[in-house]
Amino acid sequence: MASQLEQAKRLAKEAPQQATELYSSVLFADSTSSYTVADREVALLSMAALFERMQDAVALTKLINGSQGYLTSVSKAKSSKLIRTLVDRFNGIEGGLQPQIATCQGMVEWARGENREYLRQALETRLISLYLDNRMYTEALSLISLLLSELKKLDDKMQLVEVHLLESRVYMAIKNLPKSRAALTSARTAANSIYTPPPLQAHLDLQSGTLHAEEGDFKTAYSYFFETMEGLSVYVTPKSVDEDLASTSAAGDLSSGGSPANFEQRQLQAFAYMLLCKIMIQQPDDITALLATGKTASKFRDHRAVAALQAVAKAQKQRSLADFERVLSEYREELQNDELIRNHLTALYDTLLEQNLVRLIEPYSRVEIAHIAKLIGLPIRVVENKLSQMILDKVFCGILDQGNGCLVVFPETKHDSTYETTLDTIKSLSNVVESLYVKAATL
Repeated sequence: MASQLEQAKRLAKEAPQQATELYSSVLFADSTSSYTVADREVALLSMAALFERMQDAVALTKLINGSQGYLTSVSKAKSSKLIRTLVDRFNGIEGGLQPQIATCQGMVEWARGENREYLRQALETRLISLYLDNRMYTEALSLISLLLSELKKLDDKMQLVEVHLLESRVYMAIKNLPKSRAALTSARTAANSIYTPPPLQAHLDLQSGTLHAEEGDFKTAYSYFFETMEGLSVYVTPKSVDEDLASTSAAGDLSSGGSPANFEQRQLQAFAYMLLCKIMIQQPDDITALLATGKTASKFRDHRAVAALQAVAKAQKQRSLADFERVLSEYREELQNDELIRNHLTALYDTLLEQNLVRLIEPYSRVEIAHIAKLIGLPIRVVENKLSQMILDKVFCGILDQGNGCLVVFPETKHDSTYETTLDTIKSLSNVVESLYVKAATL
């Protein structure tokens, strides 16, 4: 009854255990009771949200497995939506990835047994995403291969776009960029023949930008990240302070979208990548102008991830390694959690260190390594390792005199092209002699 659901809702914050019992009595009541299908749905979703708030992955798993009887009594479309919503409730539980994978695998088997092919394929697509999050790349690729063969026979373009996009992300995670780009091309080809929802198009643009950034084409990557941010702007709404427990807003599949909070998080990611592109193409001054214009950019101005990249741009502009290291230490979580930002900032740090060392050793033909380390403000061991790497990479000519703790720099030798010119001359003469021999043979 509605009064029992209202009572459970009131008890949810103060006495969650009692609220759970009330919701269970509604959900698992026998068919002769007065509870409607809508009442059972509210009870199911409210219990799932309550377990998410309680951080109880085990109870949520039991709830999903125990509700299969109710799910068979509702329409296939309704049950598909409910199952995806219930599985996504694990996202808010710390350490809930493994239980989510196990639950999703169980629901895939249940859907296969109930002959619900569309639901099974949707759950397998979600399972691929979970495998990717858990770094189970072999399992993800094998499931992608099976699912793609089925979807191509059914000609389900929308699902094909999603699976190809996931395939591209998996290959990029294992650093196979050619196959990642091929999968993304397949996803865009399928997307061109159908109407692509803006959230899915934004994910395609984000993946394209990430691939271009990995290949060093930061200007093209910037344009894709901008399209991603603008494409999601219409879906972002202010978040409610007091979220209803029975809300079904969770991260769903890409074609149907997700919650405003997820869209905003994806927007922030794209904007952070835009700032990273400006840093990598040596245009840190453009970041200030970028933050000052546009409603979407201005709302992220005070976010820590944006502040971290602003500090990186300032350190880069001043070419200060000390400031760069201070920023990396102060904003460690924001700069280290994202793989793309972490990798490119590591490369930027190495470039900045190399530039500073070249500038410091330029006046010398022989200098103590300890003196260089003092000037640059880094440990001697770090400076020595970097100098040896630069010598091997032929950044400059020199040797490390470790017995005296010195760096000996040799003057750069001019390239002598005599040998190359001689070889080209001999090759040309050889061609002339051979042509004359051929003509003589025809006489």
